[in-house]
Amino acid sequence: MGMTATIPASRTIPTLTHSPRARVPLDPPTGRFARLVDRLVARRFGGAADPLRAMWHNPRVLRADLALEAGVSRLRTLPGHLGKLAEMTVALRIECEWCMDFGYFLAHAQGMDPQKLEQVPTWRTSDAFTPVERRVMEFAEAATATPPAVTDEMAQDLRTDLGEDGLVELTMLVAVENLRSRFNSSLGLSSQGFSESCRVPGR
Repeated sequence: MGMTATIPASRTIPTLTHSPRARVPLDPPTGRFARLVDRLVARRFGGAADPLRAMWHNPRVLRADLALEAGVSRLRTLPGHLGKLAEMTVALRIECEWCMDFGYFLAHAQGMDPQKLEQVPTWRTSDAFTPVERRVMEFAEAATATPPAVTDEMAQDLRTDLGEDGLVELTMLVAVENLRSRFNSSLGLSSQGFSESCRVPGR
């Protein structure tokens, strides 16, 4: 899930930590543009985001990522909850702690059912998901495999469910989440505590 996504202004702001096993320093940035982005993210989400702090080390990477995320945030064909389920399935498959943490926070902030979000790890056996949601998550998991394990039958079913434009958008969301999850995991970025502001105490 990208940092350009919208969240309601009334959301509780989490208290964030930084990834203790990061493979690059996560120090505050020094460049004017990077400092501006750092402040805006902190104001919106409660603290600096480790992936962006990591990207400060190469400003061209940072700018390219922000441009990509801005474009992805404008995609509107696929129902939002299906996109979020696909992204969380990818993050789970790649075992990206940061993406699962932020993804739960973002999906919860945008109104998704917390019980459904918590059952993403067991989507194959859980009865919380509709047939279309299951096909979306199956596709996301298959597309994330190396090499991709998407079948003609999977694609045809989703063309029927979502239309050709919806399938193309879903494929792009899955590909972008692969980029995020692999970048974050490879640099040792872990949960910052975003999702803790969404959870019921004692659970």
